[in-house]
Amino acid sequence: MTDREFETVCVIGLGYVGLPTAAVLASRGMHVVGVDIDPTTVALINKGKVHIVEPDLDILVNGAVVTGKLKATIKPEPADAFIIAVPTPFTTDHKPDLSFVEAAVRSLAPVLKKGDLVIIESTCPVGTTDSACGWLAATRPDLTFPHTAHDAADVNISHSPERVLPGKVLIELVRNDRVIGGVSQRCAERTANLYRVAVEGKCLLTNARTAELVKLTENAYRDVNIAFANELSLVCDDLGIDVWEAIELANHHPRVNILSPGPGVGGHCIAVDPWFIVDSAPDSTPLIRAARAVNDGKPGKIVARILAAAQQLDHPAIACLGLAYKADIDDLRESPAMDITEALAKSAGTTIRVVEPHIKQLPTRLAKYDQVTFCDLASALEQAQIVVLLTDHQAFRAITPDQLAGKKIFDTRGVWR
Repeated sequence: MTDREFETVCVIGLGYVGLPTAAVLASRGMHVVGVDIDPTTVALINKGKVHIVEPDLDILVNGAVVTGKLKATIKPEPADAFIIAVPTPFTTDHKPDLSFVEAAVRSLAPVLKKGDLVIIESTCPVGTTDSACGWLAATRPDLTFPHTAHDAADVNISHSPERVLPGKVLIELVRNDRVIGGVSQRCAERTANLYRVAVEGKCLLTNARTAELVKLTENAYRDVNIAFANELSLVCDDLGIDVWEAIELANHHPRVNILSPGPGVGGHCIAVDPWFIVDSAPDSTPLIRAARAVNDGKPGKIVARILAAAQQLDHPAIACLGLAYKADIDDLRESPAMDITEALAKSAGTTIRVVEPHIKQLPTRLAKYDQVTFCDLASALEQAQIVVLLTDHQAFRAITPDQLAGKKIFDTRGVWR
């Protein structure tokens, strides 16, 4: 086998990144084994169907399954390369939880052989890829690994973080530049050879620790900039100023580009990754920590304003529009819209009508409240006295002023200005 002859790839974790990655590689003619611990997900994919909302993913997966290039299982199978794309959440005290990554690494160890390549795509704290080498070395003493054998290792290991935007994953997997951090130079080069099967962007080679920090840096940078916009929105609320007008005018300065404020920060990346840097360097990250505090505190500020308005009504009926953390997707992870809706549901005397066009039923977290109802947009608007826009889905952008007449409006996205 040459470096460019990866015939079979095993992708562990078939979520928002893993499944599109598996489908793209399969569409390039590679044999792909997708692994997920959820039997329902595995069965669905093997029928050519998908369990997440992502444009065109259903078509790509169906084609790959029908042609025999993609199959799903619950355990890793022998392959030439392994891609790990499992979650990396944090604990209640904002410590990185690497249990899913470690479990994935250990699950592939029994089928590992000389010449294989292991790539961690999961976003990780600095040093995780080195730890993965240690986990594998302890499990497979018959093989050598790059943290000790360097370029002469039997198995190559790299970190190459995903850098894709939900709603555009299939496009960005192909077009975006790829940062590739090898535990050794050969690890990085072999990883680039694999990705070049599908990636049209540049493959930027570095070491694993730098690649790990690069991904965290990208999201911490965005978090800090969002925090400035969110803090500015609170200032404008205090001063009676339209924050979106103020930002629009400020952005006419040639060196100013302030982002738009929102209800907070959600998603598995921006709301999580900065904490990995803080955990690694707690004494050197006051700005990153402060940005997290601003963005995590924004939902509470919004809830307080809504409840103040609700107290003026005898039996307040509130329509919460959107639960996803961003527009036109079904991803509820770390969503501030969920936090706001639940906080409102806990308030005595309120009736909450939730509209989220990208899911089929209330998530368990909200379904336990008797005063929360999942309904269609027309019914919610008709019955609500207070309308809260939490996610700027296209369906909500089309709402007319007549539909909002006589209602108290809280537009956290600036859509109805």
